[in-house]
Amino acid sequence: MANMGTMEEWVVPADAKKMWPEVVGLSSEEAKKKIIEDRPDADVHILPPSRYIATMDYRSNRVRVLVDSRDKVIQTPSIG
Repeated sequence: MANMGTMEEWVVPADAKKMWPEVVGLSSEEAKKKIIEDRPDADVHILPPSRYIATMDYRSNRVRVLVDSRDKVIQTPSIG
């Protein structure tokens, strides 16, 4: 069985930031920097639309950042 981590790793403070609308239009690196600044525990995934795959698993520290062909963020990144 895969290690699912400890309960403490799954608990996220209620006031923790979960969405970053302010990074839409920024480059992927600028967006990642801002997200990590707000949530140092974030596991940021930069994805072009052709690579985006929705999964059924929820991760309290994963942030998917969708970018266009110019490496600009095209959708509000959020936890999940």
